[in-house]
Amino acid sequence: MTTIHQRTCHICEANCGVLVEMDGRKVVSIKGNPDHVLSRGHICPKATAIADLQDDPDRLRRPVKRTADGWQELDWDTAFREIAQRAVALQGEGARAAFYRGNPGAHDYALSTQSGYLQRAVGARGTFSASTLDQIPHHYAQYQLYGHVSLAAVPDIDRSQLIVIVGGNPMASNGSLWTVPDFRNRVKEMQARGGKLVVIDPRKTETARVADEWHPVIPGTDTALLIGILQCVLADGDALRPGLAELVDNSWTDVKPAVDAFDLEQLAVHCGIDADTIRNLAAELSSGRPAVLYGRMGVSVCEFGALNQWLIQLVNLATGNLDREGGAMFPQPLLDLVGMVGRGGIKTVETARGTLPSVMSEIPTIAFADELLREDDQRIRTLFVIAGNPVLSAPDGERTEQALQGLDLMVSMDMHITETSRHAHYILPPCGPLEKDHYTFFFGPLAVRNFGAYSPQTIPMEEGAKADWEIASELAQAILAEKGKPAPNFETPRERLDAMLKASPAGMSLAEVEAQPNGVDLGPLKPCLKDRLMTESRKIEVLSDALQEDLRRFAESMAAKPDGALSLIGRRHVRSNNSWLHNAQRLVKGPDRCTLMIHPADAAERGLEDGDLASVASRVGQVEVAVEVTEDIMPGVVSIPHGWGHHREGVSWKTAAAHAGVSLNDLTDPERYDRLTGNAVLNGTPVTVAKAAEVVAAE
Repeated sequence: MTTIHQRTCHICEANCGVLVEMDGRKVVSIKGNPDHVLSRGHICPKATAIADLQDDPDRLRRPVKRTADGWQELDWDTAFREIAQRAVALQGEGARAAFYRGNPGAHDYALSTQSGYLQRAVGARGTFSASTLDQIPHHYAQYQLYGHVSLAAVPDIDRSQLIVIVGGNPMASNGSLWTVPDFRNRVKEMQARGGKLVVIDPRKTETARVADEWHPVIPGTDTALLIGILQCVLADGDALRPGLAELVDNSWTDVKPAVDAFDLEQLAVHCGIDADTIRNLAAELSSGRPAVLYGRMGVSVCEFGALNQWLIQLVNLATGNLDREGGAMFPQPLLDLVGMVGRGGIKTVETARGTLPSVMSEIPTIAFADELLREDDQRIRTLFVIAGNPVLSAPDGERTEQALQGLDLMVSMDMHITETSRHAHYILPPCGPLEKDHYTFFFGPLAVRNFGAYSPQTIPMEEGAKADWEIASELAQAILAEKGKPAPNFETPRERLDAMLKASPAGMSLAEVEAQPNGVDLGPLKPCLKDRLMTESRKIEVLSDALQEDLRRFAESMAAKPDGALSLIGRRHVRSNNSWLHNAQRLVKGPDRCTLMIHPADAAERGLEDGDLASVASRVGQVEVAVEVTEDIMPGVVSIPHGWGHHREGVSWKTAAAHAGVSLNDLTDPERYDRLTGNAVLNGTPVTVAKAAEVVAAE
């Protein structure tokens, strides 16, 4: 007899409700839950891959230690004891320790509440994470304007009449820093009520295909477009909507002169979108209809990412669409993290590369390899990697790989021997995903409705298995014991979650939430900014000296002459999620998705045809990849998807290795970064493209 379990999918930010049908420990099916309060029955291919992750034959089940003769399996106690002895010995020598946190950890509420214990026990002086590879500009802008790094405004799509998306692809991502499951049907509903979707992107993305308009933009130049839109919005003055005006500080009056210093025609030439289109976009956003401007990866992972995110907020403010139904609204979720964690901050950190910005106390990952390779007593010698794969996700992956080889102790918490964890001395594998409970911890606060959902574990853990949080807390206790120190009073994740839920405005207990397996719906988003502002002045602090200086720096950059190189961008696919789903057979089957997209004119100029092998080279590296000639990408731009490159020797995931592809980040350059945040520049990498040498030789 089979049983059906209601669960929230943990794979991506959409947090869709799924129905998992089980026959004992075997997954019979995974389907969308039509009664889920947020996702309404929607499901994407990633959710079906949960079964592949759970039953993956390549997944590690026990700790392993790297030896001269290969990987040796250990019991947990031995692994913890050996790691603790080595970590404490290195700490006694004054060796610097650091953490790297990958994307999957953000989807695990239990690990999020426990990993700090381990970091403190290790004495790690520095945290690197995937955040400084894709999203820190959001947190910077939110802190500057609203006083909290996580006080985010998201498009209220269910009541909007116009959404303009710049550099985002929610048809593939299901929303990113915007929890919006069932995006396609939500767009259809908006269009049915007379609404409109506009997409601005160098590539005709999956989202652009369902949009009413697509406007290609030159990579890395979105700042010009956003300045132009804001300039046009403010052309008749800077008066704000009643109700917003009293929330804005005096620096608002300096915004119009700052953007008026730019010439609209020059801005249009710089970004490749004509001035009339910019004027029309501004007019539509200012029409009085509920509208919102949203920007994601494409405008974040470029040289002026923070400036872009700040400009997006200002456009929504200037058009009256901030904190308005159908505009950009601030969720009030079941668990309100903003109300119970620190505001964060913007500081600086000293690195081998000099002084860099540090948002949320993170060290920019552009300096990761430098900190591992430096030749002084500040070199990182001990590294703990939690669910991360920086060899594929960080710029200049080959140098990152080289840097990992010099560590005195590297411990990876990972299910597989990956391109990164293969360099670890110890790998500590967590249990399968269906053996863990789940709460919408970081992504409920980004959802298009005020909600939250808890899922208990679907099946018991296999004998001898441990959850991520247990690994972190037990290893922390082993390290403290090795130091002769008592363990602190650990709260279990459930205890911590229960306390946080009760302390949130809704005041529900975990038991009450668990009793509603389809999720708790607190209703549509509501205007609330007046009560949520956390700046010192309790005003929207519009324009800082640092942002004014970056505007001037952008103005200077517009004078740079194009060097004739093609511009490389990444891309996402609905059947992929960074690097960690490529061992799921049902997701990688079908046509090769790791291709070089190139416009027909650019291909013809280089003698390339569909299916040819091309050599793509940047300042830091070179790859060879199959060509996909398509008009879905603008001239002068090429695209390789993010997260591939499983050709390295020694990895355990056989399916991923059989669909290896190439790594975009063997080409991206760590010397290029956003000066305000330290965020890596992963878009707009200058590259040369030619027919691969062996192909030319064969001809």
